[in-house]
Amino acid sequence: MNNSSDNLIEIRDLHFSYGTRKILKGINLSIPRGKVVAILGASGVGKTTLLRLIGGQLRPDRGEVRIAGKVVHELDEAGLYELRRKMGMMFQMGGLFSDMTMFENIAFPMREHTDLPEDLIRDLVLMKLQAVGLRGARNLMPAELSGGMGRRVALARAIALDPMLVMYDEPFAGLDPISLNVIGNLVRQFNDALGVSSIIVTYDVHESLKVVDYVYILADGAVLAEGVTADVFASQNPFVRQFIDALPDGPMAFHYPSKPYPADLGLDAVQLSAELYD
Repeated sequence: MNNSSDNLIEIRDLHFSYGTRKILKGINLSIPRGKVVAILGASGVGKTTLLRLIGGQLRPDRGEVRIAGKVVHELDEAGLYELRRKMGMMFQMGGLFSDMTMFENIAFPMREHTDLPEDLIRDLVLMKLQAVGLRGARNLMPAELSGGMGRRVALARAIALDPMLVMYDEPFAGLDPISLNVIGNLVRQFNDALGVSSIIVTYDVHESLKVVDYVYILADGAVLAEGVTADVFASQNPFVRQFIDALPDGPMAFHYPSKPYPADLGLDAVQLSAELYD
């Protein structure tokens, strides 16, 4: 994609399995500094698993994840936590602490990871809330928020410590069209304003492609396609076309692999036809 010195993250020959189930089968990809990169794929292809490997929650079976020159799974506990303090994470469905106000949710990482005085934390939290348009609702609880509002608070918390990397796990899931557009625009604006690198993991093709610089599409444990948005939209790869055009059948088959239906019923084709139409 570019020179290695321009990349914040380099993933090489990455393999990972849950028991005997192989999830990633030799992934290679790079995340450039200051760019927004989308990792797309159908549910269950290993997108969230990849984020966990980047964050050091999981260890690869083979290969490596290198962030700012450091191999994540080779770090000791202190080194891993130091690296994680430079990362922001927006979890699926927001992941807010349900018994804390919006203000307290954003203040939490500041109190946990810094020695900043409370008056400065207050100013920083209000600045983050202002950036997502919710300063006036800082005392609301998560249960009082709409889905879009909750996602904006989660976004503000993800950038609370001004990280070098922000990861978004399905940031558009379950949102109405207005909220989708708002979240997408905020991701782009924060990335450019803060100079961070951003990874959007999602199955929402059209919304993510509006705001990203580069796209990887995963399938069957590997990178099936990659490129800038225009290249991906123009691709004639059958799987890419099925994914982008939301076709119900194709390389990703509607039917899960199985033996022939008549055989499963203990019938031959002639008997099955008679059973259905007699």
